[in-house]
Amino acid sequence: MPIAFKEWAVTVRALAEGEQLITLRKPGIRPQGKPLRLAHERFFLYPTFDHETGDLVRESHQPELRRALEEGVWSDGEPMLGAFTSGAPVPPPDRVRIRAWAQVAGQFTITDPRCVDALSPFYVWTPDYAEKRLGWRRHQPLHMLLLRTHRIPRPVTVRVRDEYNASHPWVELQRDLPFEGTPVLADAEFERASEEIRAITSEAGQPVLA
Repeated sequence: MPIAFKEWAVTVRALAEGEQLITLRKPGIRPQGKPLRLAHERFFLYPTFDHETGDLVRESHQPELRRALEEGVWSDGEPMLGAFTSGAPVPPPDRVRIRAWAQVAGQFTITDPRCVDALSPFYVWTPDYAEKRLGWRRHQPLHMLLLRTHRIPRPVTVRVRDEYNASHPWVELQRDLPFEGTPVLADAEFERASEEIRAITSEAGQPVLA
């Protein structure tokens, strides 16, 4: 069964439109000195709606919150957009739309808030939110993934199972999905952006993970 990576619906939308190239995560607890290993390097993007509030997305992308609701299907009707801005809980949808998959093109660790701020052209969150991710579990560095995202020919709607709502970032989709489609950025454009991202992390003294 294909593997999917869970991320906010507005982030999935931005990745699928080429407006975001990275995602940020804190690694799980691991033994001292052990290298960080990513469980999967190619995966579909699974949109989620919990903990997604409008004040964590920069003003230029606030309109994307409404479009992000299109990533879910609710039997009782689409939630009000105000739920995002008020911070009220958004009920999980009955189905979600899978429209893209990603290949990991680079992995980096980040410990300097200045690096997080310099990377802001490559994500749609507020820099303040990104820095808060760095500060959470302060003893651990922030794990950044550079993603090469592809749009699949037609969005696929999958039923949300109870196990999909667990806190684990990975879900195993109970249907066949092929890794096919078109990169959201042309090769030359993606390579230019990748070089800039690598330069930012290198200048900040951040090691690139193998």
